[in-house]
Parts: sequence; C-alpha cells; structure tokens
Amino acid sequence: MQVRGGVARWKRGQQSHGVKQAVNYAFSGVCDATLTAKTADGIIAAAGYADAVMTRYIVENGAIRDDLLTRDQLKAWVDGLDPLIGERRGRDLESPVADLILDATINAPKSFSIAAMIDTDLAAAYEDLQDRLRDRIIKLWQCELNARRGKGGAIRENLARIEVVELRHERSRSLDPHKHRHLWLNVKVQGVDGKWSNIDTRVALRFQNVINAEGDLASRTDPTWITALAAKGFTLNEDGEITQLQHLVRPLSKRSAQIEANKSVRSAWWKQQHPGQEPSHDVLSQIDHWAWAVGRPNKPGDLDEDGWAELVREELLAADPALGTHGSPISVPPVAIDHLDIKLLAAKAVVDADARSTGSGGRFSWMDVRAGALRAIAGTGVVADRDALAKLAEEVVARSRTVTLISETDAPKHVKHLMAVSTATLKATLAQKVDAFSAPGQILDTDEVVAIGRAIEPDRVLDDGQLDGAAAIGGTSSSVVVSGPAGTGKTTMLKVAGAALRRRGRKMIIVAPTRKASAVAGRETMSSSSSLHQLLHDFGWRWAADASGATVWKRLSIGERDLVTGAIYNGPRIRIDPGDRIVVDEAGMLDLDAASALLDIAHASGAGVALVGDEQQALPVGHSGAMALFWRRSPQRVELTTTHRFKDPEWAELMLRLRDPVDQAAMWGVATDIIRTERAVMADSDLAARAAMVEGWFDAARDRETISLVTATHAEAQEISEAIQARRIASGSISVGRSVSGQGGQTIFVGDVVQSRRNDSVADVQNRQNWIVKTISNDSVILAASTDTTDLRKVSLDYAESHIHLAYATTVYGVQGETTDRSLVGPGVDAAGLYVGLTRGKEQNSVVLVAPTEDAARAELVELMQRRTIEETMEKSQAAARSELRRAAQSSAGPIVEAPVRHAASVGIE
Repeated sequence: MQVRGGVARWKRGQQSHGVKQAVNYAFSGVCDATLTAKTADGIIAAAGYADAVMTRYIVENGAIRDDLLTRDQLKAWVDGLDPLIGERRGRDLESPVADLILDATINAPKSFSIAAMIDTDLAAAYEDLQDRLRDRIIKLWQCELNARRGKGGAIRENLARIEVVELRHERSRSLDPHKHRHLWLNVKVQGVDGKWSNIDTRVALRFQNVINAEGDLASRTDPTWITALAAKGFTLNEDGEITQLQHLVRPLSKRSAQIEANKSVRSAWWKQQHPGQEPSHDVLSQIDHWAWAVGRPNKPGDLDEDGWAELVREELLAADPALGTHGSPISVPPVAIDHLDIKLLAAKAVVDADARSTGSGGRFSWMDVRAGALRAIAGTGVVADRDALAKLAEEVVARSRTVTLISETDAPKHVKHLMAVSTATLKATLAQKVDAFSAPGQILDTDEVVAIGRAIEPDRVLDDGQLDGAAAIGGTSSSVVVSGPAGTGKTTMLKVAGAALRRRGRKMIIVAPTRKASAVAGRETMSSSSSLHQLLHDFGWRWAADASGATVWKRLSIGERDLVTGAIYNGPRIRIDPGDRIVVDEAGMLDLDAASALLDIAHASGAGVALVGDEQQALPVGHSGAMALFWRRSPQRVELTTTHRFKDPEWAELMLRLRDPVDQAAMWGVATDIIRTERAVMADSDLAARAAMVEGWFDAARDRETISLVTATHAEAQEISEAIQARRIASGSISVGRSVSGQGGQTIFVGDVVQSRRNDSVADVQNRQNWIVKTISNDSVILAASTDTTDLRKVSLDYAESHIHLAYATTVYGVQGETTDRSLVGPGVDAAGLYVGLTRGKEQNSVVLVAPTEDAARAELVELMQRRTIEETMEKSQAAARSELRRAAQSSAGPIVEAPVRHAASVGIE
C-alpha cells in the first residue's frame, strides 16, 4: 500500500473556481461511482443528495477527533474558513495559484482490492488497515510539518492542529475494483502559538516521501493484516502483491483499458449528438455505466452497487474457478527483528535516498533516509507492531553512513544536505580524472573544414559554430565539448568532423546513452556506432546491484570469467586506436558512472573524447553533471548558437531565450511572448488539457503531418495514447479484429503507434524506437518504422507483452533527438520537458496549460521554466545545500550552531 507519488495541489483558481471543483469532486463521485459522501445515518449518498455529509478529522496535539460537514460547510472549509462559524483562518490568499488543499492518495496493489471483493472478512480487514494508516499519516502531519513566522517566514512554527477530510473510493474511473482513499490536508493550520496560517508547503511536499514509505511498511508488516491474509491461505510476494491473486491483476487491467476505450467512443458519440455541449455529471455517469457494461453478458439494465459487486465477483470466478473454494489457513513464520542485519538495512536506506536524489545533484535529506529505512524494513518479511518498527527505523537511520555537506549540526530535516559516500567519491574522483585527461592539442585549419563540408554537401554552408566544432573534434585535443541548442546542426557538424578524421587515418566512434540515438548519428555521419553501455561492456565493464541495491561497477581483465554469463572475457571486439575520437552524442544524458568508465577506456586506448549535446535538454537517469564537468575543464569548448531547424526565425530566437533565461524577468518575457504568438493552449481542467492533446494529434493526422505529444509522466502519456486509440477505433482507422497484449496488459491493435522499450539485437529493435503495428499473428508481431513504413521488424509475442506500449504520446525521453512537423507539450512538464518539447516541431510548437486566464498561463509557464542548478562538483553541491538551508525556516530557539563537516576529507571535498 502506498500514498502514491507526490501530492496533488488543489488551487484557488480564477474566481475561486478551485473551491467549487473540490466540493463537486467530493460530493459527485468523479473518481468513481461510489461516493464518500454519506447521509446522516451513514448510508452512501446518491449524487446530488441535499443532506449528504463528509467526515472531517481534526488532529490536535496528537489526538484525533472527527465530525461531519455538509456541502456548504465543506465549501467554507476548503476556502479557508472555520466551517462551523464562518470565521476566516489567517490571511486570505486571493491569488488564483494559491494552494487550498494538499491531496494525498492511499493506493494499494490491485490484488488487495480483489481480495476484498471475494471475501467479506478480508474486506473488513483491509478497511481497518487503511484506517490505521490514515490515523498514522495525519498524526505524522501534525507533529512533523510546520508553519512559518517572522520576516520572510524565517522562523519555524510547530503545529498544534491540522484538519483533514477523507474521500473513500471503491473503484477506478473504469469502474473496476480499486479501493483507494484521498486524504485532503487543508493548508490552513494552527501553530502552537494559537495563530492560523498556511502550512509550509515545501516541507509538506518533501515529507511525502516518508508518507509513501509508511504505506509500503503498513501493507507488508502490519500483524493484523498479515494474519487476516494467512487465515484465508494468502501470502505476500516480494512486490507486495497477494501471491495467490496476482494472476488476476492483468485481466482486470486489460478490461479497464477496454472500458476506457468504450467511454471515449460513447463520449464522442454524445458530443456529435449534442454539438456545442459538454456532458453533465449524470450523463457522464450513464456513459461510465454503459462503457463498463458493453460486452458483459447478462448485465442488469439498471446497475446498482450490489449488482456491480456481484458481476465483478462472477467475472473473477470465471477467470479462476478456484476462488470459489476457501483456502486453508497457513502459517507464515515472520522474520524476527532480532535477526535483521541493521548495517545492511542502513546501507539500503542510503541507496534508496541516493536513487531518488538525481534531480538534486545527489543531495538528500534526513527525511529521505528515514523513508529509505522504512522501505528497507518493509522488504525484510518482518511482522511487528508499529512502535517496535519505529524504534527499528530510528536505529537504521542512526547507523546510516553519509557525507554531510554543511557544517551546521541542527539543520531542518527536510533540507537536502546529505550525500551518499559513493556519490561524493564519484564526483570528486571524476573531476580529478577529467583534469588529468584534458590535454590541449591542435585544431584543424578552417579552410580545410570548409572544403570538406563543401565536398560532402555542396549546397550547405556551415556556420561559424559548426566550423569551430568540426575543427576541434577533428583536431588533437584529448577532450572537446560542443554544446548547442536543439536544431543547431550538430549532426551536420559531426558528418564533417568524421570525414576530416578519416582523411588522417583516424576513426570516429559515436556512442550515445541510447542505441536509438547512436544508430541515427552513426548512419548520418557514416561512422561506427553503439550505445555507450554497449561500448563499455565490450571493453570489460560490468555493473550489477550488490546486497544493498547499490550499483557496483567492475572491469574484467582479459581471461577473467564473467560471473553473470560464466563466459571468459577475451577482450574488446571494437577496435579503438590512438588518435581515434570517441564522440558522445546527446551528452547531456551522460551520467557520472558511465563517464568515469569511458575515461578509463579513452585513457588506456589513447583516443580522444568529444561530448556533443545540450545540458538544457533531458538529463540522465543516473547522477548528472558529466557534461558540465567536461565543459569546465576541457581545453576546446565550442558553443553553437545558430538554429537551423525552425522555419520561423522569431520562434528560433524565442527558443534560445527559453533555453537559458538569465533571470526571472527574462522568464516572464519568454512567457509573454509564447502567449503573444498564440503558442499557448489554455484549458480549464486536466480533462480539458488531455482532450486538447488528443485533438492535436488528430489535427496533425488530418493534415498528414507528424506530431510529438510530450507529457510530464509516462502514465499521462498512456492515458492520452489510449484515448487516441479509442477514437481511432470509433472512426474505423484501426481494426480490432486482432490484438496483442502489450506492457501492463495494454491492448494493442493493427495500425496502432507503439514504442519498443528494450534493445533486442536479434530483432534489430531499439529502446524508445517508434513503430506502427502492421500485422499480428499467432506467434509474432510485424512492426514498421514510424518514419519509413517499408522498414519492417518482427518481434515475438513475449517481447510485445513485456516491452511494447502505445506511443501516440510520450515523455521527454521518448522525443529527445526527434524532429517532427509539429509538437504539443502537455501541462506539468519540467523545464527540460518544456524546452525539448517546444523545439521538436519544424512548423509549429505549442504548449497546453491548465490556466483560465492569460495571467494564470503566464505564471504557469514561469513556474515550468524553473531549473535546478547542475551540481557537477562537490563545491557546487555544498553551495546548493547552504543556499537551501538559508531559505528554510529555522527553530525560534536561536541560530544553528556550526560544527566540523564529518567524512568530508575522505572524499576530497575539503
């Protein structure tokens, strides 16, 4: 069980529209058909029932009490008023972007909901488990979060009272079993000084990592829940799913996808019948029930709660008749706390925190270590009461070994001032390696580069930056860095540099973080290519997780046995000679570990290295900063500034400003110009934004143009992709005669746009490559390249099931390096996603914003443009930690006392 991901933030909106939306969501069952709202006697209320009420939980000094709120009282509560007497709590924040509610969702593995459907005892036990977790979470919020006082909010104020409203839902939006709850934390909180004010949102959002971990711990270690499962013959597997029910999850997921497709078709039909209108809540409810019922035999005409539950149980029994027989109780001997390896758990806690710190330069907080400790304990198989586990978690955190980046001894727990020893060591040693490797050399004569460029492409003239870049890469400097925005002709420059190297008997070997990117660059430049990790593996590097989960890198010697494959390593097959040039394309995605291994290869072979890319685009999955480190220390640095991709020169200039705005004023200027040029599509809700993304795809298809739809998350990309798929089914554009099951049980048909997510040398498909499904047979799927439908590949059904998903929309990592006719960027992307997304289209680029007015759209764009500083050195990480500490509210007891930095000398940061 988890409180999934981050916290949704309900904002005031224009003319307090957010207040109305929140109340309608609570009382109208938007999330599913089972409502949280109840009548006074506790019966679930029908939508629109005038006397429905909601439960409010008040946590005051560690004690919980509750009462009931009517619709009007809930509206007042959301708006920041005392719901009983109407008195405003603290200062009224009238800004449309002001937070009203922080919404955390308690989810659980789907098998838990299946268990509750088939057994009333487990249903009651699961409800009790969620109740205990709710109480734990809201007590933690009250004692761990804070408000701010004093000038600039510099003083931390502990909380005496918080208030939470709980929404309980039984089903997903597809009306299939999915028990989950929403905990609405009102941002108005009372400090121990008796004053009402807003919660410190930064702390609340960061504390969510701990809350997520609390959910994992509860679902896997709670004695009452584990005992209830065992009494029915059920156990949990390593993923936290119920082992004996996990096989039913995929059929439910496939059915959910079909229901979403049915809803999309029915909604489109309704809008055709009612032009210019939007369906009401009642109509949407009717569509939901119709979509759920289509294809189900013997369905009742008027589906009620009991009818729905009975039908679901029948379908589960049809999928597995053995569910009808009660399992015999089993004994699950728990792991004793005394038998746990505390040192290993502490190492796992740090590994967990480190893995989640890639967006903050490798820095994390004590909150993050605590969350890692809870997750580590959850995975041990231990079953114990919460007090015993709390003591265990404290011991695990105390035993964790980290580097401290600041000298203050009492920093707030949310400040990211810690770093894993391994990451700190890597940063320090890589900086030393780059310094030692970066020797200056000669560059090619400009006239020679011009002549080579003219011979390759007589009609193209290289700009000054391309000439300088090709001359540097073709020269003899051991380290070269070429940085430039999207569309500045980096591939053209590499083509000329490769030809110049070959004239001198030297090779250019192109690598990239993905095989897809390296293959394109190698083909365009007529050079050998491979993914970066394929090159590293060929030269003996191996990487694997140790007992703590940390990735450990090791280089095999010739003649040494590979412990994974059992084969003897006979040396590299790729030949790299002294003077050759290893070019890392898309180098902004180069992580520190891979950069360190690559330098060892270059140093041993006598080859030079050139990094070509843009750090303002997508960052690596691992720790970032490699390209910045090379840029600081390389003797040959070239900045490309002339954009060739866009047909609109004004847009090209605007994208250069978006890439690297100098200050907040520049950000506001860029936002104003994006809106002025009508490149912002404003939507009044997330649903409307999603509809705009879907419509954008069909607009491009009607004009026979390619389009990139860029989303903030993979889940959003899949929702949009499935909506497009459903609409294409309704229009007859794709046939539903044959289908294949993709990732997560997703149904894929002939004609769908899909993406492969794993390199397969036998089938010759690459990770993040886009395809169109041509045919589906009993044992294979034929894919056609999205850019050339005559370029076919054949993959097995097993590969499709594990490594293919719909790709009408994708995240920034899926479009990095792509060029299309149009691009449409969805709401909520980060700065890299905004910049990459708005630079994919040659003809048109736009962004969808959930904003009711131009002013709100402008503010949202500025928010999206905020970038974290890349922390390529330990000095930068220390400076970032100190800066964060200065922004944090401090205890009113006095200033923080400085103390010596522990562990710093061991990694060379003093």
